[in-house]
Amino acid sequence: MQFTDLGLRAEILRSISEQGYDTPTPIQAQAIPVVLEGRDLMAAAQTGTGKTAGFTLPILQLLSSRDTGLSLKRFKPRALILVPTRELAVQVHDSVRTYGRHLQLKSAAIFGGVGMTPQIKTLRAGVDIVVATPGRLLDHVAQRTVDLSGIEILVLDEADRMLDMGFIRDMRKIIALLPKQKQSLLFSATFSDEIRGLATGLLNNPASVEVTRRNAPAEAVAQSVYHVDRERKRDLLIQLIDDHGWHQVLVFTRTKHGADALADKLGRAGIRSAALHGNKSQNQRQRALEDFKKLKVAVLVATDIAARGIDIDELPHVINYELPNVPEDYVHRIGRTGRAGSSGQAVSLVCVDEHKLLRDIERLLKKDIEKRVVPGFEPDPRIKAEPIQPSRGARQAPRGGKPAGQRNGAAAGQRKPQQPGAGRTAAPRRNGGARQGARYS
Repeated sequence: MQFTDLGLRAEILRSISEQGYDTPTPIQAQAIPVVLEGRDLMAAAQTGTGKTAGFTLPILQLLSSRDTGLSLKRFKPRALILVPTRELAVQVHDSVRTYGRHLQLKSAAIFGGVGMTPQIKTLRAGVDIVVATPGRLLDHVAQRTVDLSGIEILVLDEADRMLDMGFIRDMRKIIALLPKQKQSLLFSATFSDEIRGLATGLLNNPASVEVTRRNAPAEAVAQSVYHVDRERKRDLLIQLIDDHGWHQVLVFTRTKHGADALADKLGRAGIRSAALHGNKSQNQRQRALEDFKKLKVAVLVATDIAARGIDIDELPHVINYELPNVPEDYVHRIGRTGRAGSSGQAVSLVCVDEHKLLRDIERLLKKDIEKRVVPGFEPDPRIKAEPIQPSRGARQAPRGGKPAGQRNGAAAGQRKPQQPGAGRTAAPRRNGGARQGARYS
């Protein structure tokens, strides 16, 4: 199948061709016809499968085909794409602009960490498509700078991650503001019970598309584990980078503080590094990403949530400096490499504290990961395991059927007042002030 077989407009096909593509990925080939038919969709797709184009292309087609003069009165958006993080909002918005460059549709990216004034100006000028994080979108709703009553198409992208981040209440508030008659598309890496429950209340007789088996890692990723003592991980990481000449490495840590500390130590060892997490300003985050893509820095040290939305087609190496608390997050992490037909390598540095986490990951994968030891870094059998302290806001495995992160009756990610300037940039005050946003990892 070619993109020309999907019935897309000549303007969209031109944009696709300019990007050097002619053959859709499996998720695109299955999802695009369903969306063009106007049906609701529930799609399971890992990162790197081309899912973003799987919904942006048909949305551009549908909105441009329905444009019968109403575009002259663009006072409210017609499509809403909800995403969990700022980086993913930027990535999806770039996709909308790239594939819609020859159309007359307008779009906006709405997310926290930056001032609201430029966003308000863009929204008031009129847009057809809004790509937004839930918290900042509700800030605009509270200030009446966006009207969601005209939404024709809703997309929940990486819905599993939005639930993990505690956005379920915000998502339900937003959905309640939308017209009952609309087309809804839900994309998720996994179909947990919570996702299926959300879909049941949102989707109407949806088509179902699943391009990989549940929780499957990217097949093109070579996985390995290096056993090492916790205090020697940094030295082993430096030696691996030096010995193999790795030039573009995404390293995952469990905490923001850990990301900063490791990036600093790597820098002192002469390895150009940057940290990426929610305590960084949006400008700092964007600069770190751009420097990493342009190979100005060799190592990007990130937390799980901040890494969502990193879009590098040929990222060669992902390193788990610390294993995640939840096995599914391992799959998300290594899915950053081995994308777009390229091969990739995922390496995990595992100390005695993390043996149970490794067993849980292998149980999920239904296979053992290759174990390696670097001479001189053999683990000391006298060192005993210590409890792993969960990071503040870290996702934990569900218990008792409750969504991950929800404990003692309180919703994970429930918003607490912050001082202006903490977390997302405080919104201009009106009628008592705008809501404060959720913390980002």
